[in-house]
Amino acid sequence: MKIAVTSTGPTLDDTVEERFGRCPYFLIIDPDTLEFEPFENPNIALGGGAGIQSAQLMANKGVSVVLTGNCGPNAFQTFGAAGVQVITGVSGQVRQAIEQYKSGAVSSTAGPNVQSHFGMGMGGGMGRGRGMGMSRGRGMGGEMSASSARGGSSQPKSVPLSKEEELKKLKDQANELHKQIEAIETSMNALEKK
Repeated sequence: MKIAVTSTGPTLDDTVEERFGRCPYFLIIDPDTLEFEPFENPNIALGGGAGIQSAQLMANKGVSVVLTGNCGPNAFQTFGAAGVQVITGVSGQVRQAIEQYKSGAVSSTAGPNVQSHFGMGMGGGMGRGRGMGMSRGRGMGGEMSASSARGGSSQPKSVPLSKEEELKKLKDQANELHKQIEAIETSMNALEKK
């Protein structure tokens, strides 16, 4: 059995990286012997699709389980199709994460725990610390800045969307929800077959 853990570095003593698709390293580990293969994530700098590409890479490496902080809907759906179990909300040292897995202290995730493009940083996506964040007490949409809490705004005022733009936005959201539902149904079907 092979377990993949997202990591900030190439050793078992490095920290579990909270981002899946854009983690600096993947460690593929035999949980019984703790033998492992570290490798740099070749998808970290992709403009889009890093989660999907990284999930396909893990499936191609024969991984059965992935331990990570967060996993978005596209990567989660890819894992579901490949029959790879995903466990989110994992933190601490990689070595500790493996021990938690072996002891049963962590369990499979029923669905993605962040929205698409989590962790892309400024200029694209939602940025670190935002998203659905079911595992770490984060609310949807992220934290309120000190300036907006005082009534000020660190961002320019938004211009109301036109009817067409609002409709497109709603359709995009509906499509994303459909993808998430498909991923959940795929996972349920896979579990029912076991």
